[in-house]
Amino acid sequence: MKHGNHDGAGSERHLHDPIEDRLIPLEPLDPTRVHSIDDLVRAMAKTAFTGRQLGEAADVLEAMARDKDCFVVMTLAGAMTVAKQGLIIGELIDRGIVNAIVSTGALMAHGLVEATGLAHFRYDPDVPDEQLYEQGYNRVYDTLEPERNLDDVERVMFQVLQEWDPNEVMCSYKLNRVIGEYLSKNAKGQKGILKSAFEKGVPVFVPAFTDSELGLDVALSNRMRESAGRHKLRFDPFEDLEHFASTLLRQKRLGIFTIGGGVPRNWSQQFGPFIELRHRRMGENVPLKRYHYGVRICPEPVYWGGLSGSPYSEAISWGKFVPPAEGGRFGEVFVDATVGLPLIVTAVLERLDKDKGTEPKTKKEKAHARK
Repeated sequence: MKHGNHDGAGSERHLHDPIEDRLIPLEPLDPTRVHSIDDLVRAMAKTAFTGRQLGEAADVLEAMARDKDCFVVMTLAGAMTVAKQGLIIGELIDRGIVNAIVSTGALMAHGLVEATGLAHFRYDPDVPDEQLYEQGYNRVYDTLEPERNLDDVERVMFQVLQEWDPNEVMCSYKLNRVIGEYLSKNAKGQKGILKSAFEKGVPVFVPAFTDSELGLDVALSNRMRESAGRHKLRFDPFEDLEHFASTLLRQKRLGIFTIGGGVPRNWSQQFGPFIELRHRRMGENVPLKRYHYGVRICPEPVYWGGLSGSPYSEAISWGKFVPPAEGGRFGEVFVDATVGLPLIVTAVLERLDKDKGTEPKTKKEKAHARK
């Protein structure tokens, strides 16, 4: 066997100089130079693997937050409020960084628990699930949601639904706005996603509404109305779709910040194809819009074939995202969101806080879009 010799003309390799090729060098993460979360995340961006993904995603989120013409949709799946991440989401709303929410109904229901001052609890693995059921403790992995909490959520929903005008067709963003208004008036001193959303004029959409405690509460309310001879409340999910589409159509640029995947991600991303179909099949004179920025935190691998793990590059083929060659900018982090979300958001907030007297979003059109 020959070593170091290459037969044939032109077979000898020419080793390049990485500096001349303008390759970006990596840097060791020096803990002695880390004095804040932002320092850490910036240092991680210069390393490799998931650490680099996380650092680059923070850069994209910062760009979205600083782009005054960018309307940011945050999509939420998984048990993020049970996992005590709700205040992070609320802070993004309060700061004006997130302008619309698309979520699972369960996440909003568990968020109502926080917003009304109740708590979730650690799960003791020595207690069997059969016993938890008898005691009224619902388990979400390593955390417990007491059934009493959900009964309290039902009482809030009962108050809201009792006052609902049966002539007003219900959809998720309208209902969530009214719940937020109730919390703003009655949950003084408490923080919550729907409360912040109402106070900041941020619409909250729940596409799979019946797949949630909130949906079941509406179903029970309608059964009680029917038994009492009252008109049932009508729910039309297409009002959500049309309001979401009309809101996004008014924006100059779009960004999406996705936690997990599932229905919230797909429902939000199908905006581009919906507008294209209206243009191509119906001849509507509507501008074709796609997401310009995207940040995604989800540990699901791509090879399962599901939407939760699919990369943004795949969504480009569907007309949902602007390709990087045309200015699209994306960051994808394959990590548990209870690790990635706090690090990324805290780092970005630290960067924004360094700009004294500067708000990340100041745009009259944004305020108009939320009405």
